[in-house]
Amino acid sequence: MGDAEDIVQDAFLGLSRAHQEGTEIVNTKAYLTTAVTRLGINYLHSARVRRETYVGDWLPEPIVVPADRPAEQAELADSLSMAFLVLLEALSPVERAVFMLREVFGYDYREVSRITGKSEANCRQIFARARQRIAAGGQVAGRAPSRERRAEGERLARRFFEVAAGGDMDALLGMLAPDVVLHGDGGGKVAAIGKRLAGRLPVVRLLLGVFRRAGILGVTLRPAWVNGRPGAVKFDAEGLVIGVIELDIADGMVNAIHAVANPDKLARIGANSDMA
Repeated sequence: MGDAEDIVQDAFLGLSRAHQEGTEIVNTKAYLTTAVTRLGINYLHSARVRRETYVGDWLPEPIVVPADRPAEQAELADSLSMAFLVLLEALSPVERAVFMLREVFGYDYREVSRITGKSEANCRQIFARARQRIAAGGQVAGRAPSRERRAEGERLARRFFEVAAGGDMDALLGMLAPDVVLHGDGGGKVAAIGKRLAGRLPVVRLLLGVFRRAGILGVTLRPAWVNGRPGAVKFDAEGLVIGVIELDIADGMVNAIHAVANPDKLARIGANSDMA
């Protein structure tokens, strides 16, 4: 989020310089959209290079909204879910820009062409290729979850955390999809699984061990909406942030679990614990 804010700030600074130099800007929105997109593409190129040396599984920085603020959680669309953002990382920076401009923000191909500097025909090809890759990953973009879906997800998430904390293995197995996947991001700075874990039994065994140890150490969970999905923030006995958990829920079952413990990605949530 800090990088995104920097990009927006740089775009506004560029606008200010243009005004000071006497440049006539006919459409301010178009100018800023183009500036932000091209700055974003440049940033993504450098981020991909840095990520080649990232330790363990990479997950995006969690965007957390307290569970008692439904108005804010409703504004978070599926285009912010961790599963969707991870899929976007598989696209090239230009593919990502074209896809987001067209699919999420609704620009036509003429506008996308102007913003990215690619021909309209090329943008159509790029978009079709990107959309196919996103769809192959089972994700959609730009649709805010319905009130009923949010309520169902919140109920299931609360039940999930209660069952895990209680150590009920059979009940927990029944809440997980057969092909459930657990992702953990410690960034090489804290204890976390080195690679994703797949399958009900391995995931349940790990979860029960983690929650059993958490209970002994006085760890608490506070329900929250994480990237538009139900989840929780983990706190130590002193109220410091240990990590964030996001649950990907569909058809009444947990399909994926994303756990972020890298302290660099938790700074906006609160002061970090050194427990991990």
